[in-house]
Amino acid sequence: MGKLLFKNMAFYGYHGVFAAEKEVGQRIEVDLELHGDFETAARADDVDLGINYVDVYTIVKDLVEEQEFNLLEGLGVAIADQILDVYDVEQVIVRVRNPHAPLGGLLDYIEAEVIRTR
Repeated sequence: MGKLLFKNMAFYGYHGVFAAEKEVGQRIEVDLELHGDFETAARADDVDLGINYVDVYTIVKDLVEEQEFNLLEGLGVAIADQILDVYDVEQVIVRVRNPHAPLGGLLDYIEAEVIRTR
């Protein structure tokens, strides 16, 4: 069993419950963990047998930048579901952050974590 981590991918998306969030947009950050058996690809050192990093990044980018969600949780579920549809992995963990959530106070970020297991 192994793990691939995609840390702090950053995109500009139009998500949130407030009209201004969907109109102006904001920075959205995503972490992704893929858990599975990567042994065959690793031993062969063959990219064609493993997970295509560019394709994974593109899946996340397209969902963040081209779709619209009210909730970070909704975006996280969409990312997890898409990864599970495309790749043979045992578990996906998605963390979606909004570092500039309009909450009327200061904080580092709001983060939603979604865990999906096959």
